[in-house]
Amino acid sequence: MTLTEDLPPTPESVSTTELTIEGIAYPVVLRYFETLNAGDFQATSALFADTGAMRPPFEEPVVGQDAIAAYLQAEAQGMTLSPHQGIAETLEDGQTQVQVTGKVQTRWFGVNVSWLFVLSQEQEILLTTIKLLASPQELLNIRR
Repeated sequence: MTLTEDLPPTPESVSTTELTIEGIAYPVVLRYFETLNAGDFQATSALFADTGAMRPPFEEPVVGQDAIAAYLQAEAQGMTLSPHQGIAETLEDGQTQVQVTGKVQTRWFGVNVSWLFVLSQEQEILLTTIKLLASPQELLNIRR
C-alpha cells in the first residue's frame, strides 16, 4: 500500500458516475445524491460518520448510520433528487461545508430544496441539513 492510498479521497481522486453538480466536486456529496436516487439507502447511510446526522425538514435530527438508513427507507422511497449547483468552503477546523440547491420530485409534487453538508477532514458526512425552499403558500398547496 502506498502512502497516497492511506489518505482520504480528495475530490480529484475519486470518480463517480455521470452526476455533476455545478461548483461541487466532492465525491461523497455526489455519491449521496447517486445512492439516494438509486434507492440504495444503506450505501447512502454509509457515507455518514458513525455519529453523523441528517436533519430533515420539520423533523428532529436522525443520528447514526442505521437510523439514517431506516429513515430513508421509510421516507425517501420514490424520490428523485436533482441537485443543480453548489458552493463549498473550508471551515476553520478543517471541516468542509458544502451547500447544494436543486429540486426533489416525489410522486405527488416537486419542491426546490437546499442541502447543507458538513464534511469531516476524512470526507465523511457529519451533518446534512435539508431545507425546503418554498413559500408558505406553496407548502400549503403541497398538503392538499
